[in-house]
Amino acid sequence: MILQTTPFVPSEDLTSKVDSVKIAASDFAEALATDPASAMHQLGVEAIHFGLKVLLAVIIYIIGAWIIKLVKRALGKMFTKRGTDKTVASFVSSFTSVALTILLIILTISTLGVNTTSLAALLAGGGVALGMALSGTLQNFSGGLLILAFKPFKVGDFIEAQGYAGTVTEMSIVSTKLTLPDNRTVIIPHGTLANGNINNYSKNQLRRLEWKIGLEYGVDAEACEAKLLEIVKAESRVLDSAFKGAADPFAAVSQLKDSSVEFVLRAWVKNADYWPVYFAVNDAIYKQLPQSGFGFPFPQMDIHVKS
Repeated sequence: MILQTTPFVPSEDLTSKVDSVKIAASDFAEALATDPASAMHQLGVEAIHFGLKVLLAVIIYIIGAWIIKLVKRALGKMFTKRGTDKTVASFVSSFTSVALTILLIILTISTLGVNTTSLAALLAGGGVALGMALSGTLQNFSGGLLILAFKPFKVGDFIEAQGYAGTVTEMSIVSTKLTLPDNRTVIIPHGTLANGNINNYSKNQLRRLEWKIGLEYGVDAEACEAKLLEIVKAESRVLDSAFKGAADPFAAVSQLKDSSVEFVLRAWVKNADYWPVYFAVNDAIYKQLPQSGFGFPFPQMDIHVKS
């Protein structure tokens, strides 16, 4: 069972407020009956006074919104000048914008004459319901802080998370925006993102490529391995052991399958060269292996008939 609390207001205060409203209405009615001109004049003065408050509140909101834009722009320039990590810059900019907007709304409301103390008491009284409604948002905010602290990725990284693979383009206080290879945009809440698996393809400078090639039974394994190494070494972007963190290209028999002998070919490249080298070597393998007498197999089955 959920107990919902409401702010306690003494009955005496409610009674006094109702009485004051009744007295004011009664005074205005009496003044309108005895001296209509003065009553209407006083009503006009009050209306003008309230109108000026509304106008002042609108001006304050417009100026405040303009100042918030200036602050965001100044933060962006400062982060760019200092070379701040884009993830941190995006998160701080989003948080600052939200915080300043909340302060601006409170200031605007107080300009209208609304008692902000009563507003704060009302929010405090409804804190339980508000907390339940914003539990997901608070979880996403906490997840964003965890991501910012441990930095599993940054803006510009290509990651795979929650079933999506794309480039991180923006990180707000509650979500991360991914741009997928087909130019779709996916927004992932930080709550699920921080508690799930994140595969970061851009974290390390080097990556290892691997090709698995099935060839027909009867091929010369040593000659085939030599040809595969020749193909991959002809690619100028492939690295060798002279590059720190990399290893020489490698080729060997991987598996003996039903219809083919599977060879594995491995090579190290820089992260940015991963896909260009992968497709280039794929193309070279398909064209050059048959020219050297290494045939690709077709699925086959031997049937023995006994009479």
